[in-house]
Amino acid sequence: MPVKEIYLTLKNEPGQLSMVSEILGTSGIDIIAFYVSTEGKHGSLRFIANDPDRAITVLKTRGYQMKVEEVMACETPHHPGGLNSILKPLKKEGINIDYIYPCLTRRGTESTAVLILGVASQDRERTLSILKENWIKVLNEELYRL
Repeated sequence: MPVKEIYLTLKNEPGQLSMVSEILGTSGIDIIAFYVSTEGKHGSLRFIANDPDRAITVLKTRGYQMKVEEVMACETPHHPGGLNSILKPLKKEGINIDYIYPCLTRRGTESTAVLILGVASQDRERTLSILKENWIKVLNEELYRL
């Protein structure tokens, strides 16, 4: 049950992230989770939008090149050690997490957080199975409506 993540490479200069945010915002698209990193003259933006297909269309019409990846969105307890409820079973089964970042919105109670996990494409089905076997709630398109 992966969700769509949009991956953009941007110039590492003032205003680039703001421009993407403005384009999406004026189009009524909400960024519900994101991860930004920079290295040298370039930066990368990975994000989940509430309407990923529309976000892709809007950005393409503005000339942006992007990749669309499938990622996992899962609930984790929001207390000390809660993150390990996801990490420990994946470690035990030898699954490497390429990156992880939090969702900006909450689901359910304040004791629950939603995390976005990026894993290698060949590990996605196995990761999903491991998470489910360990009673970890994995979200699908319902994430877009949080």
